[in-house]
Amino acid sequence: MIGVQGDPMQIFTVPSGNTQPAASRIRRTVSGLGVAAGMVLLLGCNRDEVSQATVAKGGPAQPAPGAAMGGMPMGELPPPPRPTGSGALKWSTPKGWTETAGSNMRFATLTPPGAGKAELSVVVLPGAAGGELANVNRWRGQIGLEPLDEKGLAASRQTVKSKLGGVSVFDFTSEGKVQSRMVTGLISTADGNTWFLKLVGDAAPVGKAKPDFMRFLETLHLD
Repeated sequence: MIGVQGDPMQIFTVPSGNTQPAASRIRRTVSGLGVAAGMVLLLGCNRDEVSQATVAKGGPAQPAPGAAMGGMPMGELPPPPRPTGSGALKWSTPKGWTETAGSNMRFATLTPPGAGKAELSVVVLPGAAGGELANVNRWRGQIGLEPLDEKGLAASRQTVKSKLGGVSVFDFTSEGKVQSRMVTGLISTADGNTWFLKLVGDAAPVGKAKPDFMRFLETLHLD
C-alpha cells in the first residue's frame, strides 16, 4: 500500500502499482479546494455588494429592499429644492394662529388656537405630484374613506378664488365613532410646483378652524 506522506492523516491509500489513479484524484481534490477557497475570498471581498442587490432567476440584478439606485437607501433620498424668493408661496396668517417653519417637503406648519387636535400643513412638491385624483384618494385613505372616481372627485371639489388663482378644496370626515376631518387645498403655480394645504385633526376643532382656513386660502400669493 502507498500512503500520502507529510500529513498525520492519510488522505489516500491505493494498491501498489496503481499510482496514476491516486495522482489524478489528488489533482482533482487540490483543484476543487482551490476553487472553493477562491469562492470564499470572492464572497468575502464583495460582501457589501451582495448585500445591496438580489438577483432574480433569469434576470438582471435588482436593488435589495430598502436600497435605491446609487447606493442610497430608500427613505434617505434628498427632498426637492425648497422654493425661495418669488417662488415661495406667501399668505396672511389667521389671527391667533401659530406658525412655524417646516423642513424637507413640509414648507410650514400652522396651528389654530383652542383645544383639540387640529393642524395645517403646507407641503410643496415639484410638478403635478401624482395628480389631483391620486392625492385626494390618498388623503381619504388616511382617514379610512374609500377612493373616489373622477365623477366623485368633481362632485367633491369646491373652488376658492385666491390672489394666485383658483384653489381646489376638498372636505372629508371619517365615518368612525371618533371622527377625523380633513379640509385640503391644492394649487399649482406657474413655476411648475404643486402646493398642498391640509387642515386635519379631530372633527370638532377642524370644523371650528375651517372659516379661518378658507380665508387663509384667499390670501395665497407669490409676490
